[in-house]
Amino acid sequence: MKSAVIGCGGIAQVHGAVLRDMEEAELIACADIIPQRAQAFGEKFGARAYGSLEELLEKEQPEVVHLCTPHYLHTPMAKLCAQRGIHVFTEKPPVIDREQWQAFSSLGDIPGVRVGVCFQNRYNPSVRLLRELLEGGKPGKLLGGRAFVTWSRDAAYYTESGWRGKLATEGGGALINQSIHTLDLLVQFFGKASGAEASMANRHLKGVIEVEDTLEAAIDFNGRTALFYATTAYCANSPVMLELACENATLRMEEENVTLLWADGRTEHRSFPQGGGPGAGKAYWGSSHGLCIGDFYRCVQAGEPFPNDIPGVRDTMELMLAVYQSAREG
Repeated sequence: MKSAVIGCGGIAQVHGAVLRDMEEAELIACADIIPQRAQAFGEKFGARAYGSLEELLEKEQPEVVHLCTPHYLHTPMAKLCAQRGIHVFTEKPPVIDREQWQAFSSLGDIPGVRVGVCFQNRYNPSVRLLRELLEGGKPGKLLGGRAFVTWSRDAAYYTESGWRGKLATEGGGALINQSIHTLDLLVQFFGKASGAEASMANRHLKGVIEVEDTLEAAIDFNGRTALFYATTAYCANSPVMLELACENATLRMEEENVTLLWADGRTEHRSFPQGGGPGAGKAYWGSSHGLCIGDFYRCVQAGEPFPNDIPGVRDTMELMLAVYQSAREG
């Protein structure tokens, strides 16, 4: 399938590396509003470079477009492509507010067009292990959980980007950008949330960013509470910790390391190699971009549902918007 990448920054390098090594894809074009960046990406991955999505679509006929642009552009660009009959694979978050979510959701009604979201951590071996354990029933009933994302983002990360740190273009901070994958995993394990109470603050970049660098929430999953904490005010990018409390065991995951604490006193440790090769990216991005992207192409070609399609991300996006609403309204 002929593919194009829109936005040629950091995360686009991961998409480019995956597409270059996929038999199912042919990366034919790329676009970025910074000409030098588009040209460098094109030379690296053998793609023709353009200065905008619109110019690319005038001169090329991609079958799949990858959106690696600033957050606020994901929905309008997805709409533009989908209306032309082009499949869309977008980086997270697909939307930044409820108005965009309504518009993005409607793309699923366009016949013959598939839309997918890059929630790659769903494919991590550690996540799959926890899912298998829960489905197998040995840990017993899932009672509650907690998740911690403690990362580091300095002022330059925001000021040098031109769009991060601004509510209108990033849509938020520590939640929508850095910890949305962890929120998504809670939804994967617990299901649809029934409510959330949250607060947020800017702890270390006052006067630099408009968005939160710290957010905490108590999320109600139909009588089961998951506690959520995310910050970019730490001194390092520590491994994300997610813990599930069950009747017979506590399941704790830190990136690709899983600890099983059984009620009878036994402790098991299972570790998986950090993903290398195409699509690995930074360690704290997770290691499964290649698996996620490959599955999207497989599903498109086979006519099968993609797990990260619009219905598949609905519960996560609605929870994200509800958490922000609670935090802003107090």
